[in-house]
Amino acid sequence: FAASVEQRDPLDEEYGYVEVRPGAHMFWAMYHVDQEGDYSTFPLILWLQGGPGGSGVGYGNFEELGPYDINGNHRPYAWTKKANVLFVDNPVGTGYSYVEDDALYVKDNAQIAADLVTCMKEVFKTNPDMERMPFFVFAESYGGKMTVDFALAFDEAIKNGEVTSDFRGVALGDSWISPMDSVNTWGSYLDHCGSRNPSCKDM
Repeated sequence: FAASVEQRDPLDEEYGYVEVRPGAHMFWAMYHVDQEGDYSTFPLILWLQGGPGGSGVGYGNFEELGPYDINGNHRPYAWTKKANVLFVDNPVGTGYSYVEDDALYVKDNAQIAADLVTCMKEVFKTNPDMERMPFFVFAESYGGKMTVDFALAFDEAIKNGEVTSDFRGVALGDSWISPMDSVNTWGSYLDHCGSRNPSCKDM
């Protein structure tokens, strides 16, 4: 039999906190797809901002791809036209996410990934419709580093039966994965684009 699905209006929003470690609280917000019908048949996209420390709920949502811009106007190219979009203020200490003690701030990508897996496990548990949605993670800048570690840890959690998800893959845009490789290409790239002053010495 078909699972019953709670009907949602297009662009309905859900949000909340998950205590990912004692005293460490992660904030998430999701817009339902801007389409009529069963929203759970559309993909679910998790957006991870760069930084680390850029707010996905704030910057990614209102400045880049959410349904409304910073002035409250509808964005014509919003990703919510084709998918449910989940924003997370990650790592803790970013945006609305917070810690009760400075010692709880993360110190490496492994902890960032572990916290995010804990957050997503709870979000999926309390929103079981998400378990059926094709799930993708999109990221930019330093979010790319966080995404790779999260994807590996989340896939392991799925295999261990800790969470149910139709996890399909990741997409990385201008990701800050290898800083030296990125920086070492800037000179030749700017030269190729004609953005370097010809009087400058060779880079």
